[in-house]
Amino acid sequence: MKKILLSLVALLCVATVSAQSKFESSVKNAAQTVASQKWSAGLRVGSGVQGYAECFYSDKAYVEGRLGFQYVGSSYVGSAPITADFTILHNWNVCTMDWTPSAGKWFFDAGVGLNVGGKAHLATIGVAGCAKLGIKFDSAPVRLSVDFTPAFGPEIGYGKGWSGADFHKWGLCNLGVSAAYCF
Repeated sequence: MKKILLSLVALLCVATVSAQSKFESSVKNAAQTVASQKWSAGLRVGSGVQGYAECFYSDKAYVEGRLGFQYVGSSYVGSAPITADFTILHNWNVCTMDWTPSAGKWFFDAGVGLNVGGKAHLATIGVAGCAKLGIKFDSAPVRLSVDFTPAFGPEIGYGKGWSGADFHKWGLCNLGVSAAYCF
């Protein structure tokens, strides 16, 4: 009986050491993956002002998050025509061009995502698209781009005993210029 119990304890110890080794290996691989990701952060100016961050998880794809304020043009129940805006996009590098080899690589990116905005008595939510043309400089960690990011969806007004809905027409005119620092 002692030999069986001792054999089970030894087997349990070997299995635990093996599992711990595999766990440590997977943690190291995950840390290397996060460390190899490329990031950029910048400012976008257009129909509004937005700060944004990009996480490049491969050479051809990245996730972009934007947070900012924009002018929406209309006013419901005396509220100001400025709205807070949040957009999350998944972008793909469609192509790169070598138009100016001494300066850097030109790129064209396209993507889709979600746009959420709001202000006092008004909320917007919709699908967002993105078409971006820009350059990443070889001599500096900077990306400059021009993009068109339309948002399609409803605009919902509410409060003080009234409500209303309309198409978010100001989301269609979202053209911007952006500059980002790459790290």
